Amino acid sequence: MKAERTVDISAPPERVYEVVMDPQRLDDWVTIHDHLEDSPPGRLEKGSKLTQCLKLAGRRFKVRWTVVENDPCERVVWEGKGPVASHARVIYEFEPKGESTRFSYTNEYELPGGPLGRIAGRSVSRLTKKALDGSLQRLKSLIE
Repeated sequence: MKAERTVDISAPPERVYEVVMDPQRLDDWVTIHDHLEDSPPGRLEKGSKLTQCLKLAGRRFKVRWTVVENDPCERVVWEGKGPVASHARVIYEFEPKGESTRFSYTNEYELPGGPLGRIAGRSVSRLTKKALDGSLQRLKSLIE
């Protein structure tokens, strides 16, 4: 499954990067963020790990994230392991647009359960896209 969204933010890429790479700011903009189980202090870098508790459709679940690629203010890639052998990959991309930034967010994930997981995935995909839209609007409002 894949969810992709883009938002234009009236701020330079450095400011957007600063916010999205600070794990203590997740609660400020990620709509499905419940809490952090653990994270390193300060800004995340390549190799940083954190455990995030998320809440989607009334269910809480944990994802253990690792930053696997970090090209500051250009591209960041996270890989996550969730419950029942589920996997996720999140990509942040920052594109300067004059005094603004086009921030692109891609979430690719695999649900467990084979064919049943794929059927459930349609509902999860709709919820994920709605949550992502809300998160990017919160991020825009927070930074601007």
